[in-house]
Amino acid sequence: MDKEQQILHHIRMNPFISQQELSSKVGLSRPAVANYIANLTRRGEIKGRGYILRDESSIVCIGGANTDRKARTNEKIRLYSSNPVKITETCGGVARNFAENLSRLGVNTSLIACVGDDKEGNWLLKETKSVGVDISQVWVLPTERTGTYTTLLDIDGESIVSMADMTIYERITTSMFEEKWSHIAASQAVFLDTNIPKKCISYMIKRCRDVNIPLYIDPVSSAKAQKLPFCLDGVELILPNREEAEILADIKIDSIKDCQIACEKIRKRGVQKIIITLGDQGVFYFSAEESGHLSPFKTNFVDVTGADDAFASCAIYGIMNEESLFSACQLGLAGAALTLQTEESISSFLKPEKLHEIIKEVSG
Repeated sequence: MDKEQQILHHIRMNPFISQQELSSKVGLSRPAVANYIANLTRRGEIKGRGYILRDESSIVCIGGANTDRKARTNEKIRLYSSNPVKITETCGGVARNFAENLSRLGVNTSLIACVGDDKEGNWLLKETKSVGVDISQVWVLPTERTGTYTTLLDIDGESIVSMADMTIYERITTSMFEEKWSHIAASQAVFLDTNIPKKCISYMIKRCRDVNIPLYIDPVSSAKAQKLPFCLDGVELILPNREEAEILADIKIDSIKDCQIACEKIRKRGVQKIIITLGDQGVFYFSAEESGHLSPFKTNFVDVTGADDAFASCAIYGIMNEESLFSACQLGLAGAALTLQTEESISSFLKPEKLHEIIKEVSG
């Protein structure tokens, strides 16, 4: 066993062991031990004080955390006029939703996002922590307002128009991520949404590629998809919808065959796996090993909010558990079906056994 492995072994036995004790146990000077520990921390094998060791089953979710405000009407919407609605408020944000979904599926999950030092921010953190997500890495910015996403839903639960106030994310810098790097590097995988600034997206893609951490990306919107650099080398999975895929591939998508062509073009940019979500037409998945189209699972339809996040996070759960891309998409479709049945952005029934139960019902 080399010195590095000896040091890790003794830290596992006693996370609060002193450098002097380590020095005598492994036969090195204390400065030499300190050097080893600095290298292990930089690589993410050790994180934080008390020598907290790398958690092999964790994912860091980076990006949006905000309040979702839904205004729902019980009659046909009249544009340019006052509409009677019922307004509800839930926790939202793509990265935050992913973190909660994955936590509910039993994955050790942490969130890196930013909120204001306000009522909404405090509420978001409290609610997110209550479902088992590590919120210790979230930035609380005292002079900023917590992000909000407001959507108008018609009588069928379809979104008519959405408005996002995400100006708080403009405050994030690459140096802020540098400070979090030992925590990020300690994860098994990283999920990234494009709510963060363009420079930060490029920084995260490069750093994850350099240390070989699997990176999953949700482009969030057609406008924000344009923040992605052309070179996506090292990105294991990207999950665009039809419009976002059109921007990433620079082609119009009017058919399933077009999806195949778009995926081939996106893969040339360096991405390993692509899943295009097509709304009521299901999903198209693509990798070097497999590709195909899956229709959505039939379900009782209440509200679309959060369904795409549920699909993507459940698909990622499958990939983290070494499922095929086809099986991962089935898990995603089951998660989306479950979320469509509730007015909440995230279903409280989300569990691995429930997903497999839905898949079994659909496949007969």
